[in-house]
Amino acid sequence: MSEETSNPIDLAIIGAGAAGLMAAISAGRAARDANRSPRIVALDGARTLGAKILVAGGGRCNVTHESGDARDFAGGSPNAINKVLRAFTFDDTVRFFRELDVELKCEDTGKLFPVTDSARTVLTALLDECRRLGVELRHPWRVERIEQVGDGLRLHSNDGQTLDAARIILATGGKALPKSGSDGVGYTIARSLGHTLTPHVFPALAPLKLDQQQTDLVELTGVATRATIEVVAATGKRRYQTTGDTLITHWGLSGPAPMDASRHLTAARLDDPGATLVINWLPGETPEQLDRRLLDAGKRHAVRLLAPLPERLAKWVCRSAGVDPATPCSALTRAQRKSLVDHATRWRPPITGDRGFTHAEATAGGVPLDQVHLGTMQSRRCDRLCLCGEVLDVDGRIGGFNFQWAWSSGFLAGKHAISAAQ
Repeated sequence: MSEETSNPIDLAIIGAGAAGLMAAISAGRAARDANRSPRIVALDGARTLGAKILVAGGGRCNVTHESGDARDFAGGSPNAINKVLRAFTFDDTVRFFRELDVELKCEDTGKLFPVTDSARTVLTALLDECRRLGVELRHPWRVERIEQVGDGLRLHSNDGQTLDAARIILATGGKALPKSGSDGVGYTIARSLGHTLTPHVFPALAPLKLDQQQTDLVELTGVATRATIEVVAATGKRRYQTTGDTLITHWGLSGPAPMDASRHLTAARLDDPGATLVINWLPGETPEQLDRRLLDAGKRHAVRLLAPLPERLAKWVCRSAGVDPATPCSALTRAQRKSLVDHATRWRPPITGDRGFTHAEATAGGVPLDQVHLGTMQSRRCDRLCLCGEVLDVDGRIGGFNFQWAWSSGFLAGKHAISAAQ
């Protein structure tokens, strides 16, 4: 028997990303406040820690949002999500990072970034606080499986090492950005300890792909604008709506609005293959309002009525509607006017899918929230296990909400796990 199995540690945290590091800090602080010195080890399979933190927000790390609630998330029930968020709020996050000497700034969108505009600032502060609290950071140490041994749990690594722990926190993430280490192993571990998963686990916050045989929109690669995007059922019922920046790329649509809509489109198509997106390139303007403006525009060129749009996109809308951009509005036939209104305010892009977990920023689905005690994140299936972060069935919209879920759920898991280990 190795030293690691003959002298079990008090708490092992599997995954040293945002949720795992917060859990480690929360556990370390709770132990310190109780004048205890338990052995806490955070394990991660990556050679370099914090890959997701470092790439988040274009390398600036959108730490959280100025405010929010369950309406900014999907997956678990709103009441369940709000219970966790209330335990460690958006304001608590700001105070937490201020204590770590990381000041945050709020941008017009409500997103909060470090004033340094560097994700490295965030990661360094988290790692330094872990070390200050005596948390052991081991990597690469990839947990492949866990077995229950006596009153504890034995962790097996991919290279044959073992580690016994009184309690564990599962903070492995989901399947998004697999090169960072989030390849779904957490789901395998959760199942082995008695948990089940939602019927579907799929990419969230993913860029969308267009059928280029049906539209030439991708020829406008690099054009960006604000748009309102809806997910609409085959019956015409709206299932989701968002307004935000939209970027046209060489494969389809990216930016906050399309990426926010991606998980809702995928979810809708699971039981309604006819569900689709509807794009209004003129946010705030109804089809009826645009139609009236076209009728009243006289000899003004049709393209000028789309003036809020970038010129290349405005011309594309006209051409796609079968209208010469230079056509005077007074010369438009009724059919041309209707086509122009449809393409400008209720265009249905031929979406073939998204770019998958490789390019997704989050995972939809996972371990259902009704399988954990929400006040502690302790498993209802294995009393020596807590779960936090993306491995659970919660995903937020763009804007720092997935990080907030990591901070809130990680805080609860760490605080409880170490107090229960005494």
